[in-house]
Amino acid sequence: MKRFAATLLACLTALSLTGCGAAQPAELSLFAMDTYMTFVAIGDGADDVLSDLSRTVNSLEASLSRTVDTSEVSRLNRDGSAVWDEDGAQLLSWALQHSQETDGAFDITIAPLVELWGITSDSPRVPSQEEIDALLPLVGYEHVHQSAYYNISLDEGCAIDLGGIAKGYASDCAAVLFHRSALTGGCANLGGNVYVYGTNAQNKPWSVAIQDPADSEGYVCTLSLSDAFVVTSGGYQRYFTAPDGTVYQHILDPKTGYPAQSDLTSVSVITRGAFDGQGTRADAYSTALYVMGEQAAVDFWRSQRMSFDMVLVTADGRVVYTPGLADCFNEREGSAYVYQPLAS
Repeated sequence: MKRFAATLLACLTALSLTGCGAAQPAELSLFAMDTYMTFVAIGDGADDVLSDLSRTVNSLEASLSRTVDTSEVSRLNRDGSAVWDEDGAQLLSWALQHSQETDGAFDITIAPLVELWGITSDSPRVPSQEEIDALLPLVGYEHVHQSAYYNISLDEGCAIDLGGIAKGYASDCAAVLFHRSALTGGCANLGGNVYVYGTNAQNKPWSVAIQDPADSEGYVCTLSLSDAFVVTSGGYQRYFTAPDGTVYQHILDPKTGYPAQSDLTSVSVITRGAFDGQGTRADAYSTALYVMGEQAAVDFWRSQRMSFDMVLVTADGRVVYTPGLADCFNEREGSAYVYQPLAS
């Protein structure tokens, strides 16, 4: 379902300045999980790491995609029960945890509604209220049952879609590969799900730009980061216009069955830690916080003991960011946005 909004400027800079730095970055680009991905690795064994990344991403897509008939997700949705491999079981466990934490603002059982609206398909449409009401009882993470970790089952008529979290899990896998290697630096840009490791080719932190929702060529700020995940969600990324001129964006509210009505135009979640699913967490939270809206997102951040950082771009032209980003947050010079640090 997402994401194109977090742009890895430093990755692009490294590619254009390879002759200037001491290290020559190795590069890999591929199309997977319905998005273009770019990987850069710097240091000993870079080519081997990128090969491992390519195999990992393709394997995850084959296993976790709802649109691949032979995937574990498709088998579960078709049969109602399945025995999953370790990757799928771990991702599902984290997905259910984050659904519970966000009180269902992020929910993988939204698949029937995603199919009904078809906003990211070739034939989107506005369904009737009756059609939505018929499917809403099937939405809710309590309809998913995980026993003995690998055994998964669904209540009758339910289905799951991991598209809103699978790229976050893939970025977690990239982080593990980077940390277990001899690399001095690396970056993984999975269609806007970004992970940066170590330092760039100039031996400096990576610079991650948060796209301006109102300008596909612009950005609202940059973040100077190492060993961090950045995931951005926004309704402007994918949408369709109905015959009556109404624009429907792709992020659905699991409670209403309609595209989320948010006072935010984008949410970026920043997490740290390479071995405990922080990329998956950022992916789930970015969707959930967008659905929640500004005040509920801030309340949620505080309820989680400020254990992650975020950048909120509001519909009224503000860029709100958490105090944990103060040392790495860079405003865009000349921007019309009002920059507003949150109080802890």
